[in-house]
Amino acid sequence: MKIIASDYDGTLNHGGIDDAKREAISRWRRAGNLFGLVSGRGRHELVPLAVDNNIECDFVIADNGAVVLRPDGTVLCETRIDGSLAVPILKEIFSLSSTVGLLNAVPHFVVKAEGTELLPGECRIDELPEVPWFNQIGTFLRDFDEARRVTEIIRERFGKFVNPMQNGYCINIVPAGVNKARGIYGLLTAIGASCDDVITVGDNINDADMLEEFRSYAMANGVPAIKEIANEVTESVTEMIYRELERQN
Repeated sequence: MKIIASDYDGTLNHGGIDDAKREAISRWRRAGNLFGLVSGRGRHELVPLAVDNNIECDFVIADNGAVVLRPDGTVLCETRIDGSLAVPILKEIFSLSSTVGLLNAVPHFVVKAEGTELLPGECRIDELPEVPWFNQIGTFLRDFDEARRVTEIIRERFGKFVNPMQNGYCINIVPAGVNKARGIYGLLTAIGASCDDVITVGDNINDADMLEEFRSYAMANGVPAIKEIANEVTESVTEMIYRELERQN
């Protein structure tokens, strides 16, 4: 048995989710293997995405490794950040040119800086209810360089408690020590599998830890640094799956 752990945005969802991808995943699983998603998206997004796109999954790892779930949303393991850090981190983000923060907890919140327009379901930082814990804060910056600058500032100020990771022009702030590789290790412990069974695939900087830690593919559309890390490069998850199936025969 082998386990494919695939990033979602820019990787599995590169050019959309079509029937060819669904059939490849189905063949992979019928051969006795496992397939799952590993994403920076929160559980409130990732589990419904798998269902809505009819993606056959054996597991879902959300929030860049902070939450490991079964396809039905049952939590296998998770790592949390103390809720008292939510407001200080969001205030720091808003002081550094970003105007929105996505606070992934149960429930999740879209938090806006003062002076910005609110859409339905969003709140300002002074209206944010007290949260006992959260798994991740996400934000969006103007460009790649700005995201890199803000990532480093968050690391300098809060690095004892959190791990800020740049993902293109976005930033994902997860618990200290957490990344996609750690999430996969949590999955392996929960299901009793070996790290030698894992094959990872991704396209961006927040995929680096899992691509370094396990046998890996980088997407041809991925950033250059990721293609340098990975063992192989692929045009699509479909191509990667059929390559791996050939190796099993």
